[in-house]
Amino acid sequence: MSAPSEAIANAVRGEASIRVAGETLVLRPSFAALVAAERELGPLFALVERVAEGRLALSELVALFWHCLRERPAALTREMLGEAVTTGGLTAGMPALRMLLGQILAGR
Repeated sequence: MSAPSEAIANAVRGEASIRVAGETLVLRPSFAALVAAERELGPLFALVERVAEGRLALSELVALFWHCLRERPAALTREMLGEAVTTGGLTAGMPALRMLLGQILAGR
């Protein structure tokens, strides 16, 4: 899998990065991305509440990341993303999740 360009997250835009299959992928919580995530996961404020209560499901984390990918390499599947999150451990994905949740709650 090869990223279209060197992936650098822009914190000013609320972006975060994650590593998948040796590549750095950027997550951008754009309006379109968050609407797509909300269609699948339900209201985003309820998602934030589940996170705060420690009830976020792995599938929900992967879905949020999937919808927020700024550029999705052609070879990347959602299953691969899920495996990468699992392999890296949930702790490795927490900085990206915190950044996305901060943007959901505060906006930019």
